[in-house]
Amino acid sequence: MNLSSLDLNLVVALRALLEERNVTQAGRRVGLSQPAMSAALARLRRHFDDDLLARSGGHYELTALGQVLLDRTSTACDLLERLFSSQADFDPATESRTFTLVASDYAVAVFGASLARLIHAEAPHVKLRFTQTPTTVVEDLGVLLTRTDGLLMPHGVVGEMPRTDLFRDEWVFLVADSNSEVTDHLTRDHLTTLPWVTYQRTYDAPAVRQLGMLGIEPRVEVSVDSFSLLPYMVAGTNRIALVQQRLADLMRDLAPVRVMPAPYETVPLQEALWWHPVHTHDSTHIWLRETALRVAADLNAAPRT
Repeated sequence: MNLSSLDLNLVVALRALLEERNVTQAGRRVGLSQPAMSAALARLRRHFDDDLLARSGGHYELTALGQVLLDRTSTACDLLERLFSSQADFDPATESRTFTLVASDYAVAVFGASLARLIHAEAPHVKLRFTQTPTTVVEDLGVLLTRTDGLLMPHGVVGEMPRTDLFRDEWVFLVADSNSEVTDHLTRDHLTTLPWVTYQRTYDAPAVRQLGMLGIEPRVEVSVDSFSLLPYMVAGTNRIALVQQRLADLMRDLAPVRVMPAPYETVPLQEALWWHPVHTHDSTHIWLRETALRVAADLNAAPRT
């Protein structure tokens, strides 16, 4: 397929048609008359050799190919919008835009809050939006990074995308103050006999893989979708939870729990900012990455509690 032979305006029309499933409404959405949108639909049908929209009673439904194209067209439009909104220069003091970063509540609490404060101080018209990391992050990485400005994620889960390393962290355990089975030290026997609270996300996999290599199979009693819920699920029980040291330092006073070192040498966590290659030379994203690195430098230099 020769891209130069295509009318890229048809991509916008295709997205509107597939999402609205109505020629008149799709035309109104993109500023085309009903005849013009009907003509665009005819051209698209010829190109794909498919009806795309099939009449069913008094409305239209997507054909099988139309359903496939629905997500692909949305992704293509998002990528084109980001491509053509790239700038040669970026002035944080005057520019107005929104950066969307995908991150866990751990990354937002430990790193994102400081990033937001610095951006507020230096770029008063720039907004920062954090969205929760989906469980399908590995399978949908390309699409996810196409639709956002970056992903805060440790090493060991995703690859094949540009990244900049931010900060390191260690793994520790949470144990309830009232847990009489654990006194001064947590042992490997405790890890196999006591019930666990776990964080249900795919990027927790490296720490879990290490446990498996040590022959430790956690007996999971509770699972949650937020790291910040772990201390509450541990408090007042004999459960234990694996958590990042930096987050544990922030959560010490949230619940009556103890932070205890792991009874084995844990593999450090290296947090990074990942992005789609289309952003690599964009001045706005270069500024965002440089700002993130400044925050990370302060975080790495700060004394640990």
